[in-house]
Amino acid sequence: MTVYKLGLGVLAAVLSFGALAEGGGDRTFALMMERNEKVMADYAARNGKPAPEVQAYRYGMPLDIAKVVSVTPPIRSCNAVPSRMTYEDSTGKLNTIEYQVMGLCRNNGG
Repeated sequence: MTVYKLGLGVLAAVLSFGALAEGGGDRTFALMMERNEKVMADYAARNGKPAPEVQAYRYGMPLDIAKVVSVTPPIRSCNAVPSRMTYEDSTGKLNTIEYQVMGLCRNNGG
């Protein structure tokens, strides 16, 4: 009976995770960005720098990237999804840009 309950619990967890990964892209993205902002604020505090503000990337935007600090991974989706990169420029300032990447999809090798 215990093995049955454990199996049922694992199955429910796997199904809910799958639903979140496939159909809950907005929620997944929001959680990922929230966690990323907290981690980047902690990183900035540890290094004595102000937390970076998120800027939307524009095509042709000049980027002065001296060191990449963090890149959020793409989520499961067959569409373009938002991603963020935080980096230090040549002056040591933290910057975060948000841009679009292709989501991980069964049809495109993800």
